[in-house]
Amino acid sequence: MKYFFLFFLIIAQYTVAQSTEPFQIYKKNGKKISTQKFLRSLELSDVVLFGELHDNPISHWLQLKAIQYLHSKHNITLGAEMLESHNQKQLDAYLAGEIPQEELDSTAQLWVNYKTDYKPLVDFAKMNQLPFIATNIPRKYASYVYRNGLESLEDELDEEEKALVAPLPIAYDPELPGYKSMLSMMSDHSTPNFPKAQAIKDATMAHFIYEHFKSTSSQFIHFNGDYHSKNFEGIYWYLKRKDESLNVLTISTVEQENVKKLIEENNGLADFIIVVDKDMTKTY
Repeated sequence: MKYFFLFFLIIAQYTVAQSTEPFQIYKKNGKKISTQKFLRSLELSDVVLFGELHDNPISHWLQLKAIQYLHSKHNITLGAEMLESHNQKQLDAYLAGEIPQEELDSTAQLWVNYKTDYKPLVDFAKMNQLPFIATNIPRKYASYVYRNGLESLEDELDEEEKALVAPLPIAYDPELPGYKSMLSMMSDHSTPNFPKAQAIKDATMAHFIYEHFKSTSSQFIHFNGDYHSKNFEGIYWYLKRKDESLNVLTISTVEQENVKKLIEENNGLADFIIVVDKDMTKTY
């Protein structure tokens, strides 16, 4: 009996040990890849769309590691959904050392988790004199699309405001699975304008990514919510419409109970899938 108990204890300890890895990275085909090989695999793309879970510390840690590595190899430009295009002047002033953090805090619409999750990325750009692009549409314009539809936005904005969004009118495909699923997720509370508001964000981020990539020819690393690029839709779809030859690499972040095996529903979400233990601490 005591040998059975000892055997059970050893197995139990082994099982616990096997479940304590915080994350595992997978390739699109479901095969595991080491963090170092993952970083090396990012080198040759024109654009990296780093899809994150906004409150996940592993996402943010790997984003920082990625730009540290890529900056050591070649010129890079950074950009993020979390900063809106009308705040570019304040962001540029902060990067140039013309205004302190306190002034950026008070004049730009920063997310609640900016200091913990995005400030390290912006400060890396500042320290290394890298461009950092505020790619997202001003939220009031996305809200306008949600209330009134895409068609009315062109008449609503003046020329100065139009410079803050993707060229209008934008292409929109309501049959893309991601946009269709948004309607089903919201059920009775949704309207056809809900995915359109998402689309104007995706189109605007793609627009600023592509414009700056063309003007600098440096690799563009973009940070965005996973849903903006997973399944090769969203920003990816709009970038490919601009230039089919553009080498766009996507990263998706998901949570699972067990990081040791990629579950079927997460297979093929992106070129690389970061699987994080679902018990991981949240940043906010």
